[in-house]
Amino acid sequence: MKAMILAAGKGTRVRPLTYDLPKPMIPILGKPVMAYLVEHLARYGVTEIMVNVSYLHEKIEEYFGEGHQFGVQIGYSFEGYTNNDGEVVPEPLGSAGGIKKIQEFGAFFDETTIVLCGDAIIDLDLKSALFEHRRKGALASVITREVPWDKVPSYGVVVTDADGRIKAFQEKP
Repeated sequence: MKAMILAAGKGTRVRPLTYDLPKPMIPILGKPVMAYLVEHLARYGVTEIMVNVSYLHEKIEEYFGEGHQFGVQIGYSFEGYTNNDGEVVPEPLGSAGGIKKIQEFGAFFDETTIVLCGDAIIDLDLKSALFEHRRKGALASVITREVPWDKVPSYGVVVTDADGRIKAFQEKP
């Protein structure tokens, strides 16, 4: 099984923590947030992980390497360009842009692939989520969490129909 971790953003909302670290590398109990994700994915049988990187990408790549210490294979998709002076300039493509760029790696999405944000700690039963995804014969599934009404302005909202099909996304209404 494969996964993609979205880790290219600058993390401007959590500055000053992200002046010297990309958001997925912020330590929680002495370990980067993204390390918890990689370990979680490995526990559920994910063997290949693609990480889109941009801002301070070398910090992520140096820590995780090829993923051997986690029992997975990790590859990286850099989002940016080389300017006329030969300098590498990070330029994140956004979540959808990062997923689209991964298509350059050929058959990465040739099987069910889990896509996660690199700055989130989850305790999701991936086995149950994948079972439900396959049971419905879905092309894609988005896993959400219900939050109290007074907290809704802090989160994006997924609008669905009666069958649970996504009709719209609303960014922090």
